[in-house]
Amino acid sequence: MFKGLYRHIVLAVVALFSIGAQAAEAEIDQSNPYTLVEQVANKTFARFHKDEKLIAENPDHLKVIVTEELMPYIDYKYASYKVLGQYLRDTSKDQRGRFVEAFRGYLISTYAQAFTEYTDQTVEYGKAQDFSGEKFANVYVQVVEQGRPAIKLQFKARRLKDGNWKAFDLVAEGVSLLSSKQSEITNLVRQQGIESVIDMLNERTAKHIDLPSAEK
Repeated sequence: MFKGLYRHIVLAVVALFSIGAQAAEAEIDQSNPYTLVEQVANKTFARFHKDEKLIAENPDHLKVIVTEELMPYIDYKYASYKVLGQYLRDTSKDQRGRFVEAFRGYLISTYAQAFTEYTDQTVEYGKAQDFSGEKFANVYVQVVEQGRPAIKLQFKARRLKDGNWKAFDLVAEGVSLLSSKQSEITNLVRQQGIESVIDMLNERTAKHIDLPSAEK
């Protein structure tokens, strides 16, 4: 049921990681949502190239890269709670904690698999806006691939209590990742219960990463 749900969106995310690695070793600036997106992309893709041999030997290493380079800057707890929507208040503390971890694992596995489909896309950034005093910010990006229409993206980020920013949603061609997942997951929770959804997410997380077959 979950197969292919993020395909269009995650491939766009992977395209974002093609912008180069010139700032790969620099400390991530979480005080600015615009530099945050660019620096995390640089660092993640640089790690991808550095570990190509490890990935070839064990494709699941992509999960390690996503976990270490990308997830520290994703507000997956906030995203998880938004995905549960009205059913959040019907869960116990234990269930909420396990759902958050299951959703985090599912995101890691999904993004890791998306890395295997990277080709030669490039990215163009929209102009940064004044975010002083704002709690939320939108980072606009356009992914360009030769011979295909450009993909318009919008990364949504929120300011945390400590003043740092984290991304929590991605809108691709007007489609919100969180909104689409909220609709599906709330339906599953209503029909099957939270425990069944947690199990389903964990099953997807446990699946191995498959590298595409080489084409001559």
